[in-house]
Amino acid sequence: MSAHPSPAQIRARLKHPVIDADGHWLEYGPVTSEQLRRIGGDRAAEGFLSVGRQVRESLTMSVDERRRRRIAQEAFWSSPARNTRDRATGMLPRLLYERLDELGLDFAVLYPTAGLRIPRIADDATRRATCRAFNVLTAETFRPFADRIAPAAAIPAHTPDEAIEELEYCVHELGLKVAMLGSLMTRPVPAAAGADREAARFAVWYDTLGLDSEHDYDPLWARCVDLGVAPTFHSGARRQGLRLSPTSFTYNHIGHFAAAGHAVCKALFLGGVTRRFPRLRFAFLEGGVAWGCLLYADLLGHWEKRSGTALAHTDPRALDRALLMDLVQKHGPPEMVAALRARDGWPDPDAAGLTGGLADLDDFAVCRIAAREDVRDLFVPPFYFGCEADDRMNAWAFDRRVNPLGARLNAVFGSDIGHFDVPDMLGVLPEAHELVEDGLIGEADFRDFTFANAVRLWGTGNPAFFAGTVVEKAALAVLAETGPA
Repeated sequence: MSAHPSPAQIRARLKHPVIDADGHWLEYGPVTSEQLRRIGGDRAAEGFLSVGRQVRESLTMSVDERRRRRIAQEAFWSSPARNTRDRATGMLPRLLYERLDELGLDFAVLYPTAGLRIPRIADDATRRATCRAFNVLTAETFRPFADRIAPAAAIPAHTPDEAIEELEYCVHELGLKVAMLGSLMTRPVPAAAGADREAARFAVWYDTLGLDSEHDYDPLWARCVDLGVAPTFHSGARRQGLRLSPTSFTYNHIGHFAAAGHAVCKALFLGGVTRRFPRLRFAFLEGGVAWGCLLYADLLGHWEKRSGTALAHTDPRALDRALLMDLVQKHGPPEMVAALRARDGWPDPDAAGLTGGLADLDDFAVCRIAAREDVRDLFVPPFYFGCEADDRMNAWAFDRRVNPLGARLNAVFGSDIGHFDVPDMLGVLPEAHELVEDGLIGEADFRDFTFANAVRLWGTGNPAFFAGTVVEKAALAVLAETGPA
């Protein structure tokens, strides 16, 4: 750290503010649970306590028991300890507020820690009671610091109706501006109905809100537009599928936010949500942007090969059977000649009808894509990707030479302060600035990364988002800029 200027020194050189788009506060369990009990009763307190119980239960099991039940190794020692001042900063909003200048931050959007999981509580009544009480507590806790801190509301989204109800309450009654929506909600697999409780843990699928969802989420997206709210997602994919190591938290942790964001982002795109709601902005936090660059390129490549028009190249009915037979007779073994002749020249006579019963074979039909540029225009403006400071792949977002059609993706700086991967809060801004120092991005890119992209994320739908804050004037200037975000 000694080789770097201090965060305050870096901030003094910049000609723009710095917005932390994803910091974290650390709820102190014994106090928070009682505060929630005061606000929402025993059900709200129990819901909050339950999200930590799964972690504790895993950490008290033997490795053999976790292996027998295929339960993931959880994080232990997951908060700062040696740096006691940083630990206290995560726990005490007033101390964080007082340290923002020291950290080189003008404004911070804060997400919870234990509260990240409450929108995914399985029991409907408990989930809704816990989210409501938690949001009331969040608003109470951070109201004195509104000029420099915006906390996120926890929005349950098992159904669009519950999400809309909580969103309206948070905006109209509590004055909260940032919405953290639940995603990847587990749904039971109907064919596995009746499985015992242990087996039922694996007999689920994950609702990605945009494609093949159990509900129509368009009313929720429409309400987000009306309320000027940008949906943000901070869901992970630990404890699922390929992340069930009973011994290695690192194995389970690496890439899990990226995997969760990838699933929802891909579903929103292929489900046509960005086509139907072009002004809506979405953010996927803490997974970096490299997966976003890959997904953008993959979607473009798949459209070129799997669109309705492109499928003509692989339509079995387009095969020239006479030519194929002639070539097989000249170059193939007798067995192949005989097998092909027995099938009237068709390599697979049933192939033309084996399409899975789809009414429309074009996976991109609802996106209404007519040209490659449509993929770019439906993907790049609406999606934002939360990036931690030490991720060198953040530079990829800004590299027009690599990203198809010269695109720049919307990477936003997120400190992740409060969590184990930030051993020193004073190191966050200097680490982010290394991309400039090492020539990987320019100063204009750094402005977008640490400021302007965050303004566009929350300000596009709500131009008053930063009203009354210390960055209001600079944010309004960004929103007045012309050209693509």
